Amino acid sequence: MFLKQLYTGCLSEAAYFIESDGEAAVIDPVRDTDIYLELARERNAVIKYIFETHFHADFVSGHMDLSKKTGAQIIYGPHTETSLPVYVARDSETFSIGKLSIEVLHTPGHTLESSCYLLKNEGGNPHCVFTGDTLFVGDVGRPDLAQQINLSKEQLAGMLYDSLQRKIVSLPDDVLVYPAHGQGSACGKNLGPETHSTIRDEKETNYALKAQSRDSFIKAVTEGLTEPPGYFSINARINKEGYESLDKVLRQGLTPFAVERVRKMIKKEDDFIILDTRNANEFTLGFLPGSIFIGLEGRFAEWAGSLLPFNQDILLVTEPGKEEESIVRLARVGFEKIIGYLEGGFKAWKADGERFDMIIDIEPAELAMDIPYDENIVLLDVRKPVEFAEGHIRDAVNLPLSDMKDPGTLAMIDERQNIYVHCTGGYRSVIAASLLKRQGFPNIRNVLGGWSRIREEQTISIAKDTSVLN
Repeated sequence: MFLKQLYTGCLSEAAYFIESDGEAAVIDPVRDTDIYLELARERNAVIKYIFETHFHADFVSGHMDLSKKTGAQIIYGPHTETSLPVYVARDSETFSIGKLSIEVLHTPGHTLESSCYLLKNEGGNPHCVFTGDTLFVGDVGRPDLAQQINLSKEQLAGMLYDSLQRKIVSLPDDVLVYPAHGQGSACGKNLGPETHSTIRDEKETNYALKAQSRDSFIKAVTEGLTEPPGYFSINARINKEGYESLDKVLRQGLTPFAVERVRKMIKKEDDFIILDTRNANEFTLGFLPGSIFIGLEGRFAEWAGSLLPFNQDILLVTEPGKEEESIVRLARVGFEKIIGYLEGGFKAWKADGERFDMIIDIEPAELAMDIPYDENIVLLDVRKPVEFAEGHIRDAVNLPLSDMKDPGTLAMIDERQNIYVHCTGGYRSVIAASLLKRQGFPNIRNVLGGWSRIREEQTISIAKDTSVLN
């Protein structure tokens, strides 16, 4: 038996490659499939099956492209409804991979078609279970993400309880648990830092599995759910209805645009977005006017999906050599209208004498000195409300970055004011600053190091607001 977890940190997503006697299966592949093809070559194996635990909402699966390249059959669990060429398995149906077998465990609750896959060794004994979004390390899947069904989150949570009790908790304690996501994913409330576990450990530590009754479970998993990212519904639809091949998206996206061409597009006010994926520190020093910053060093795909429209053309400005990575990571969450990239990047733009914009970076000590003397100051904290409640600068305004997609949310701020933007460490604040600049706010300052550095400054008054948690 060969089993490998393939973890994509930007998405907190885990895919799996299983091989035995020259036959292989892939579970929940991401859209860029080269890694699975390479593993198959290394193992001298043929990919026989592609198992999908459900219609994913937080990323676009690579099931279609991988199936076309390998001939592998795409397997979904019961109650799957799609026009795509997939095989809808029966509950308890078994598939063979060399000397191994995989049994379908239908576990509705996160979605109606959600299924886990129980891998048994050559002796027929359970080895591990691939739980998708049904069971995470320390958490369970959200019951409020299923698309276009007439069931409440409470009804789905009840189904999830039944699924876990009947199909998962009853498995042997030493069975390994391999979920589809780890810490940072919005598919659960509070996933643990580990990317695998055991049935025993989850029964002992997972708050949801420790619930004393069905009603207490429903209450535990439905309370405190935050609004899911807006792109989740789009990705779920793409996974159900199909998408363009990644190869075609790459061919189009890797089209170089000369400086002169981009200048004319900006002058004509063409309907497109300039997306700058460089490092935050480089972006603030200079960027094309109107650019939106989302750097590759952070949770790039997640923020792109949350903040960018899917129906507009995107022109990339990247660090030279990072064009393909930027396109692939955008495609992972469903972006396909990437028309090309600025040839030579920002350095070429600047060298050609074109006008560019900047964002002023300041140290927390400078902020501390400015606060008492600047009457027009706005202290803009773009962290989540729960982060803000744990501590913030006194008199700061909390406007979460995820809410800034709608320009109307900025109406509370006077464009004549001096806006000091910060987050936790400095990544989200630069995204926010770029959005403010794009909307015409001229006086933007980005606080370096964010809240992590600010709270170290004893000269800045801080506060706690527990009402935000209520």
